[in-house]
Amino acid sequence: MTSPTGLRDRKKAATRSALAAAAVELARERGLHEVTAEAIAARAGVSTRTFHNYFASKEEALLHHLEGVVSEMIDVLRNRPVDEHILDSLEACALALLDDSAWSFEEITACMVFVEENAVQLARHIEAGRRSSQLLVDAIAERTGTDPATDLYPNLLHHVTTGALKAAIEMHMAGASAPVDELLREAFARLRRGFG
Repeated sequence: MTSPTGLRDRKKAATRSALAAAAVELARERGLHEVTAEAIAARAGVSTRTFHNYFASKEEALLHHLEGVVSEMIDVLRNRPVDEHILDSLEACALALLDDSAWSFEEITACMVFVEENAVQLARHIEAGRRSSQLLVDAIAERTGTDPATDLYPNLLHHVTTGALKAAIEMHMAGASAPVDELLREAFARLRRGFG
């Protein structure tokens, strides 16, 4: 039997996720500058006061959505076979992210664009992004048996993975004829071969 506290926590998490998703949807439709806390709350079916109980700003809601992307990648990584090469595991994580129905490709690209275009507005929230990145670095270090404080390897793998994902998405958004997952596979194939 589920405890009242457990049920309450799940409801809170669901409300937070719904608000974050609404922020992304509205930002994609109207542009971030045109989005208000009131509009986000209305889209999620809650009051503006409820929105402010969860987030201080629309930018914070957007970053929460992005943190969910990182959490999913970490979960996939931890469930990959332990004897699989780390680049194969990270490629599988990135592909799973693109294929996961819980995150539409448009939502992921919209988040990337808004973060880049609104760096000044988001400056006070950058620390949240750093925390998310560090969680992924720590997961890679755990998997590779390295120390992220002293070894370059897990940090480098983190940047290589996010760079490959970003390069594939940006080429796709720019009109490349190849599907985004094919571009991502090519990016990892090039990484394995080295740049020569």
